[in-house]
Amino acid sequence: MPDTIRPSRLASRRVRPRGLALAAAALALSACSGEQAVNAPASADAERVANLWTGFLAFSSFVFALVIGLVVAAMRTTYTEPARPLSVQRGWTLVLAGGVVLPLVAVVGLVGSGLWIGGVVARNEPPPDLTVEIAGKRWWWEVIYRGEDGAEIARTANEIVLPVGRAARVLLTSDNVIHSFWVPTLQGKTDMIPGRVNESRLTPRETGLYRGQCAEFCGVQHAYMAFVVEVIEAEAFDAWLADQGRARAIPDDPLLRRGLAVFLEADCGTCHAIRGTPADGGMGPDLTHLAARETLAAGTIPNTKGHLAGWIGDPQQVKPGVLMPATALRPDDQEALLAYLGSLE
Repeated sequence: MPDTIRPSRLASRRVRPRGLALAAAALALSACSGEQAVNAPASADAERVANLWTGFLAFSSFVFALVIGLVVAAMRTTYTEPARPLSVQRGWTLVLAGGVVLPLVAVVGLVGSGLWIGGVVARNEPPPDLTVEIAGKRWWWEVIYRGEDGAEIARTANEIVLPVGRAARVLLTSDNVIHSFWVPTLQGKTDMIPGRVNESRLTPRETGLYRGQCAEFCGVQHAYMAFVVEVIEAEAFDAWLADQGRARAIPDDPLLRRGLAVFLEADCGTCHAIRGTPADGGMGPDLTHLAARETLAAGTIPNTKGHLAGWIGDPQQVKPGVLMPATALRPDDQEALLAYLGSLE
């Protein structure tokens, strides 16, 4: 029979200082590593945010230790010498200082420094070299690149490509609920609010891949609403953007032509667009260059033939609650459709 913890034993248990230290260290380091590390900035704005976070952590830790020390001192003064009114008065003075005054000073100081950093970021924003519109969907990201005249150059989904050293003006909105756009290594969080356009700036200073995430709970698949920012050299970006604006030609290969016909017959074009074909839907991601993407379903699964087949056949198994319906196809039609989608590079 398993031993049970009796009240006397439970009351005698104590949290060891070493356990508290390990817990505090785990919390402090929870955002310090991995592909979404706050303290590994790749832009000037992200570096300011990282410095602010480090200052918050150091100052808050100091205030926390000081407050705990004052409270312990007040308790010892009050309860070890209860007969001396002066000791009681001194104890409550320590409680007031440690529990009210110091935390209030800390909050005012931290909020003030945060607002100051925000002002510095706003004042030091360079003129934008390009404009990118990003809309939070359910649950994916629509990305539109616009020219200086506001005309659309290219449209993609879930994978954002930016040139290194150039400032991108990012316009953020949502057509459903509130989302929050966050790339920890490049910028701070910016909310995406239905009916409103918020603006952010991304000026990466290093090439590489940076993972982003929706940082505002938006529904059942919030945790699987991710995206990636790929920062490349400026010349490579110009070539990529020109290619992304290219429409698709009707394929000559019989298998690919059959795949396009299956795509249209299954009404996939009602929700998805493939530029250069009759498919012009706007509810789902633009698939003009689907095969060039690394993932499907906003970073949920790799973009491979097998995963794509499973995603088309039963998307609810992959991402429950997604708006995409299941599509049942004959094996030969499925093979033709997968071949066609795999050619959209």
